[in-house]
Amino acid sequence: MSKVRRLLNAYARHIAIPWRDNAAALQRVIFCIYNENDELRLRARIDEFELVTRQAGHEWFLFDLTDTFAGWLSGQRYAESYFRQPTRLLPLLPKYLTHICEQFSAGLGEKAADSNAVIALKGVGSLFGLLKVAEVVDRLAPKIKGRMVVFFPGTFEDNNYRLLDGYDGWNYLAFPITADTEAEYRSMQ
Repeated sequence: MSKVRRLLNAYARHIAIPWRDNAAALQRVIFCIYNENDELRLRARIDEFELVTRQAGHEWFLFDLTDTFAGWLSGQRYAESYFRQPTRLLPLLPKYLTHICEQFSAGLGEKAADSNAVIALKGVGSLFGLLKVAEVVDRLAPKIKGRMVVFFPGTFEDNNYRLLDGYDGWNYLAFPITADTEAEYRSMQ
């Protein structure tokens, strides 16, 4: 069985567990962690994650971060000068985070995302070198009444997350699901 299939199975088991109503925003975040080499395989199967979510009785909404930086940068007055001197862009990155939050809020406003909904984030690898995933999740999670699922290309070891295995990771309160979680579920039966 492929790693993405095992991740999907582990996610399906987890999302079917009844939800606590009194969980704090950061406790309602789920990280689906997979090897960055499996990015295209995961994207090809994202609809299956939606299917198992709906089978568990939850609504599903997907927010894609992949093109948000390009969309934001193209709207900047001095975009061309940032291409010539990218270091001039660094002080503006907090505005990029604000842009993501605005796009996310606008997308949620168009949908009826209640406390029974799953809001999934894909494309978080596109944040690499620009923003920390933890910053984005910290800002977006309180906007969600239900659960947030973050498709995370990287690693999780010793309660430490590393995006694209590229730089030192961070500790986070989210619930981690990996392909190996499926084996753990099976061993508990």
